[in-house]
Amino acid sequence: MGDGRRPRRDRGRSLRPDGGRRRGDRRRDRKVDRGMSGEGRHRRGRAADRGTDATGLRRGLSITVILIGVFISAVDMLIVNIAFPSMQESFPTASLTGLSWVMSAYAITFAALLLPSGRWADRSGRKQVFLLGLGLFTGVSAVCAAAPSLEVLVAARAVQGVGAALMAPSSLGLLLGLFAPERRGIAIGLWTAVGGVGSAAALPLGGLLAEIDWRWVFVVNLPLGTVALLIGAWSLHRSAKERGPVPDLLGSAVLAVSVAAVVATIAQGQSWGWAGAEVAGLSAAGALGLFWTVRRALRHPAPVFEPELLRIRTIALGNVATGFFFMGVGAMALSTILFLTQVWQHSTLRGAMEIAPGPVAAALCAVPSGILAVRHGVHLVGPVGAAAFAGGGLWWTYALDGTPDFTGHFLPGSIIGGIGFGLILPALAASATLSLPPERVATGTGMASMSRQIGMAVGVSVVAAVLAGRPDLTSFRAAFLIMAGAAIVSGLALFAIGPVRRPAPTGPAAGPQPEHMTRATTR
Repeated sequence: MGDGRRPRRDRGRSLRPDGGRRRGDRRRDRKVDRGMSGEGRHRRGRAADRGTDATGLRRGLSITVILIGVFISAVDMLIVNIAFPSMQESFPTASLTGLSWVMSAYAITFAALLLPSGRWADRSGRKQVFLLGLGLFTGVSAVCAAAPSLEVLVAARAVQGVGAALMAPSSLGLLLGLFAPERRGIAIGLWTAVGGVGSAAALPLGGLLAEIDWRWVFVVNLPLGTVALLIGAWSLHRSAKERGPVPDLLGSAVLAVSVAAVVATIAQGQSWGWAGAEVAGLSAAGALGLFWTVRRALRHPAPVFEPELLRIRTIALGNVATGFFFMGVGAMALSTILFLTQVWQHSTLRGAMEIAPGPVAAALCAVPSGILAVRHGVHLVGPVGAAAFAGGGLWWTYALDGTPDFTGHFLPGSIIGGIGFGLILPALAASATLSLPPERVATGTGMASMSRQIGMAVGVSVVAAVLAGRPDLTSFRAAFLIMAGAAIVSGLALFAIGPVRRPAPTGPAAGPQPEHMTRATTR
């Protein structure tokens, strides 16, 4: 050491008199020792498990809340039809055409606000818009249940349709955000399936509730909606807000009023007189309003619907097919329950149970028909389903009479029509998006949903007008023919699509983006 050189340190050692290790070295040693003993690994594992469990619980609750919203909004579209006989007892001065507005008001506002609500969810946050829609839907259900008059009930149903429109696109966006990009097809399938189950469950559930009192049709929404609202406020994650043009609320309002004018013309034309001033005025107002809405949509940066998609032949024909088919569904849903309760004098509950085999057959056929549509094309599978649905209507037209015979006369038509419904539904869903790249799929689906709601409202109003004057066997046969005719037009439109190859994604949109997917929905 006398040569003046500093003593050489042992690597990793300090010159402390006690020969101790540096603080950092001691920490590393403790970590190594702890790791060797397994204590640290177990602690970290337990912490990670707790975090994973919490995340899994929150995700599961979020999915449940979203699907509750989808379910109750789908149920409320058709559940009121089954309650019409009970409603007539509470509002004895109301006509059938007046009662039809309980369904039509909901469908019209739902359709008119569907796409703008999706854009608003992108701008303001999907969680906020979904919870607002769920809260509005649930709160107005209480108003519907307590409605002292038909006018109050119809107005409340229109507001309830606004709540459903707020929920629908934001629910799809929230659900997609809970799945990895490569699994978003599962999310869309789950979302669609729950909506379908809700529609199928509406008739038997409505019959059970209406047997107690028609007001229970709306009361049942209160506990479901309240629980979902409370859990969703905690479990749902906030989404990033996007910049973009303000949705066209004026266009939505004009569209709703215009469609309502057309529906009113159809529903009230017989009582007012088809040559009367009221019919002429409403027809002109509806036509001008629809024309103005289309012109505005061509220029607005965030229109109520996207007219450029309708320039695509496949999309245009798919929307025509969807609108006409659900016109037939609306005709079927109203005419069957009224026939069973008014002509055969069955109770509402018994009538609902007699209708139930049709939705069961539809549910059993939906999955295999989706596979067939992918394999053979919607232009082949869809028309077969339309023909079967029309066949159910034609069976009822010629088989039903004033003598009750459920097994021999009503059930075959219900099964045939249900099979047709299950066959055509996946084809209609696919036809709305066949020619679109993945980033436009949700918008195409949303436009098809608009066509569905409007078609349903028109179908109910047409049948209400047919049955309002004289609800006898001849009138019901005319209603079943309307069901069959609308389905045939739908099948022809699907057949005209022909074989279509889905386009590949382009540019950065090749990976599905949640923000694109939230701008529309399907019910």
